[in-house]
Amino acid sequence: MNKDQKLGLVVDVETTGLGPGSDEIIELAVKLFSFQEETGEILDFIDEDSYLREPLSAAARRNYDRAYQIHGIPFDAVRGRTFQDEKIMEFFNRTDAVFAHNASFDRSFLYRMYPEVNDLKWYCTMKNVKWKNHGFPNSKLLTLLQAHNISEFQTHRAMDDITYLTELLKLQNPNGEPYLKEVLEYGPMRRYQPAEKQRKRMFY
Repeated sequence: MNKDQKLGLVVDVETTGLGPGSDEIIELAVKLFSFQEETGEILDFIDEDSYLREPLSAAARRNYDRAYQIHGIPFDAVRGRTFQDEKIMEFFNRTDAVFAHNASFDRSFLYRMYPEVNDLKWYCTMKNVKWKNHGFPNSKLLTLLQAHNISEFQTHRAMDDITYLTELLKLQNPNGEPYLKEVLEYGPMRRYQPAEKQRKRMFY
């Protein structure tokens, strides 16, 4: 690749709930692609994979049935499964930038398992694009997929979501530029600060 070509990683997690302190990731999907940094053009898809794991904590297990109503992953599908940590970190180690829709959510959970991801440049495809200014009622992924005729449904399975998201990022905004370019121009997120670290700073 020339110096203007970068590698990006689109990620999505499915979890047992909304709290990274009490809930856990049960599914992770990753898709590695190359892109032109200056134009935001997605050039090629390089590699992808998805992983399932059984939640371990009592709180996460208690919350599973409620989360199942959203992601539809039966507990039997994750029973006895564990993440392939080395393979997962290979994806993160290869990339120049990480992209996710509502990235603060995905990063907060991934940080608990892989603190190294906090050293990477994270970009939020939900907040980095002015979706409402472009005429869309909200920035929810399903709303955007329907509006762009990508999909009428969202399965809430991680690989499906990132596949649809990359299709969305390839399309052009009303200014005639790929949405990915708009995401990049907004800039990366601030480094993640876990809630307990923020509380410590307040008292010391």
